Amino acid sequence: AAPAAPAAGAAGSRRPGGRRPALLVLRALGLGDLLTAVPALRALRRAHPDHEIVLAAPGRLRDAAAATGTVDRLLPAAAPGRAVPERLDWTGPPPDLAVDLHGSGPPSHLLVHRLGPRRTLAYAHPGTPAIPGPNWRDDEHERHRWCRLLTWYGIPADPGDLLIGPPAGESPAPGAVVVHPGADAAARRWPAERFAAVAARLRDRGHGVVVTAGAGEGPLAREVADRAGLPRGSVLGGAEDVPFTRLSALVAGARAVVVGDTGLAHLATALGTPSVVLFGPVSPRLWGPPDHPAHRVLWRPDAADRDRPRPGDAHGDRPDERLLRITAEDVLAAFDALPPAGRGPAAAPGRVPEPLP
Repeated sequence: AAPAAPAAGAAGSRRPGGRRPALLVLRALGLGDLLTAVPALRALRRAHPDHEIVLAAPGRLRDAAAATGTVDRLLPAAAPGRAVPERLDWTGPPPDLAVDLHGSGPPSHLLVHRLGPRRTLAYAHPGTPAIPGPNWRDDEHERHRWCRLLTWYGIPADPGDLLIGPPAGESPAPGAVVVHPGADAAARRWPAERFAAVAARLRDRGHGVVVTAGAGEGPLAREVADRAGLPRGSVLGGAEDVPFTRLSALVAGARAVVVGDTGLAHLATALGTPSVVLFGPVSPRLWGPPDHPAHRVLWRPDAADRDRPRPGDAHGDRPDERLLRITAEDVLAAFDALPPAGRGPAAAPGRVPEPLP
């Protein structure tokens, strides 16, 4: 289908009092979701340089949003799991433009559309016939999905435009291998003893190893460190999330990241850090890193599952069978196939981001 009309208001016109028109983007999800939306956010920034871009997202992502260099202000918005927030605490005049980078149907479409924007950009859905748009596809990679949406509306977007600038701070463990055993659901958590086996082998080879943990993942990270014979000081985070500025400095300065299908994998991709990423219930064709020697993807579907984008339950309460087919030897072999240190894709130069209001 052809776009309904070219994107309007690229330059924007200042409102009375010199206030910039607002462009509201809904993406009230996690860190990985934010980073996969960077190409779309960058396209919106280029197309609307005179707009104030307001990102509706969880407040804990404020520093990460600033690091993308695409957002002027964060509007705190969150909901449990991957649900749509019940409301947005928007004040002032309606946004000039609202963009739904959150969902595929009425709950997220109407959340932004009810604010009264001049125009709403979203995927087509029978429940919101007043909003034109392209058709949603379940088998599409997340980066490509949102770039296709914008391109349909006449805003060119490149899914490969995903790198963010290097952080300003120094790494707390330069050159270390970062091992991240956590994930939001058990279905995407490779067993702790296997992460520990990999960490122990890397330690024996002379690599420094840091085990990272999100909020509540401290016991898991300490179990991995203890099994691997690592000192307690090798665990970073756990009681709460590692602050983004520190986490991004760690990942940017790492030799490599070994991680499951979770937000830290997307941070490694965004910073150009080599990675080994383990997939289970969801195919890497939906959430995997770009095809580059610096990123090694491990996925072990059977013949019946190979062409299915979601052969398992991503929110299941036990490790997915496809994930369990990956061995510690598989991960070490993938690590050995990574390019030498410093040979990953170069991160975008970028300026040091200003804190978001």
